Amino acid sequence: MVRLNIFWHKVERWTTNCFSATPTGILAVESCLPPVALLISQRPRLAALPTVCSPRELNTATARLHTSFPSLSGHRAHDSSRALTRGLSTVYLPLHWKAPRPVPPLRNHLPIDAVAHKTFPFTHGRSRMPMINSHLVSPAPSTLPRSLMDNTYSALKTRVREALLAEWPELLLPPEYYHHLPAVNPPPFMGLGKFIAGRIHQMRAGKSYLAAHTTWRSPDADTSCPRCGLEPERFEHAILTCPS
Repeated sequence: MVRLNIFWHKVERWTTNCFSATPTGILAVESCLPPVALLISQRPRLAALPTVCSPRELNTATARLHTSFPSLSGHRAHDSSRALTRGLSTVYLPLHWKAPRPVPPLRNHLPIDAVAHKTFPFTHGRSRMPMINSHLVSPAPSTLPRSLMDNTYSALKTRVREALLAEWPELLLPPEYYHHLPAVNPPPFMGLGKFIAGRIHQMRAGKSYLAAHTTWRSPDADTSCPRCGLEPERFEHAILTCPS
């Protein structure tokens, strides 16, 4: 994990063209690349959503979920547990959908149960999961309109993304002088050339060629604007208010 984090920081620095003195918390926000630990927790959640929201007639993995799984269709795979439990110990116990996963886990569970259970915190008490591609099942398992199913599925994906953004500052907090919020969608200026976009990243990060952005090598340097001398040469002054 340590080596993977080092590589990921190099990717963030290459993406933003920021200086090596830029803190890693700022690099993650500027590059819109979440920390590796957050990606490890988010990717299984996103991968589980299509499984738990698929009709059981179309997805054999969904058909093998525990009988307590709140599906709009009643299809169940024949002998759904015997083949999947080969090689597991005799203490195998299916994960009940409405029950929290035991911590620490004292029993073995089917991989599909463990992955599907990662979506439980985002259901918010939902009694049934929406079904994507439900129109492919004949006869239709539900009278709910397809648009409502799609909107509900999109809402679940939005909650997973919101959880990522909420956990981001707790795991990797940027310095106090940095006020930009984490995001996974790149800002518009990242579509510019790498040289221009890199200059903007550097000024936003507080580590650039501006006089007010001093480093540990020059903590007592003059921060006044070398062009007008009216105030410190910060990002806003250099871009908006400098009369020169």
